[in-house]
Amino acid sequence: MAASLYTDNLHAAHKVARAIRAGTVSINCFSEGDQGAPFGGFKQSGFGGREKSLLAHDQYTEVKTIWTQIR
Repeated sequence: MAASLYTDNLHAAHKVARAIRAGTVSINCFSEGDQGAPFGGFKQSGFGGREKSLLAHDQYTEVKTIWTQIR
């Protein structure tokens, strides 16, 4: 699963993004993804691993991707 946050307070946004149990968190944007960024979810979302990055082989971590648009 993914999550999105919209706020002017980037400090608070990163604090909330770290607390959310989601594989991808977007801040002030839509996370389109990137070939090198890990993709996958936590819990029952996905197969438990990460695709599309050097982390694809690491099935036992909880890596989070956070996208932020800065004006």
